[in-house]
Amino acid sequence: MRALVIPLIVGLGTLLPSAHADPRKDNDMTATRLRYMVNDIDASVSFYTKQLGFQVKQGPNPNFAILSRGGFELVLSTPFGPGGAAKPMANGEKAKPGGWNRIIVNVTDLPAEVDKLRKAKVHFRSDILKGPGGSEIVFDDPSGNPVELFQPSAPAEHDKK
Repeated sequence: MRALVIPLIVGLGTLLPSAHADPRKDNDMTATRLRYMVNDIDASVSFYTKQLGFQVKQGPNPNFAILSRGGFELVLSTPFGPGGAAKPMANGEKAKPGGWNRIIVNVTDLPAEVDKLRKAKVHFRSDILKGPGGSEIVFDDPSGNPVELFQPSAPAEHDKK
């Protein structure tokens, strides 16, 4: 029996292609992306590239940029301007930065990364929290969108078998 593939909405409208899609050279239609609404594209691009090691993939222009880190793409859009992401919903609700949904950036030395970000005067929403899967801390990008740094726990000896 053939599996049915349903397009998956990622972020605010990015679709994974059907099996018959013809990706263009400069537009990878298989990318997994997250869209963040930001107040200032330049400040956000600077933050994500300088503080978190993202690379600019497209733009920036005053209302849009695409950044990448590994196989992940972060689409930055303003809640104003000509783009579709800035258009209000049918009920009149407008897009805005913030909330608690967040990207997670894995790190190998969480305390060192936190020290670097504190020196850059980044606003943290929490202290380092520890759980069964690892340690994390949540902070805000320049527009108030949360970002989580996560350091996985070392596997227990019995988990290695």
